[in-house]
Amino acid sequence: MNAIQERYSLKAKTVITVITVALAVILPQILHLAAGKALGEIWLPMHLPVILAGFIAGPVVGAVAGTLSPVVSFLISGMPSAVLLPFMAIELFGYGFSAGLISKTKIPTVLQVLSVQVTGRLIRAAAILIAVFGFNYSLNPMMILTSIKTGICGIVLQLVVIPLALYTIKRNEK
Repeated sequence: MNAIQERYSLKAKTVITVITVALAVILPQILHLAAGKALGEIWLPMHLPVILAGFIAGPVVGAVAGTLSPVVSFLISGMPSAVLLPFMAIELFGYGFSAGLISKTKIPTVLQVLSVQVTGRLIRAAAILIAVFGFNYSLNPMMILTSIKTGICGIVLQLVVIPLALYTIKRNEK
């Protein structure tokens, strides 16, 4: 476990999880209110707090926050839609969990974030493909590629903001 993750108690990790879920619910709502639903798909606001939680507090916090965030958002706002909810929960679980795991490595932070992004997307793609071809779920498998194309701004934002945030946190803990 990295030094940041080790210093947090169970109580602190619980607080981080609650704050992460709150941010992952509030940030999309702000974007939706400002300019409509499409901004959420473009900027991926739920992803940022979940990935950061995984890096900061570990894989369990990241996984729990990632799974709960879309569920809580759905219960409060109806978004994501009921059809997409399980896939968002699985994807965000993947982001949070993998961020916590990879944060323990000596790989440069930008490459860690890129690895997390690829892992989360692959997990979502696998879930969609299993649902479509294994359970005859009525989704277009091409949505996997479409979501990457639509979310490229959010992907780039994550590649910039997350390493800067982690650098700031590490610098301030010295």
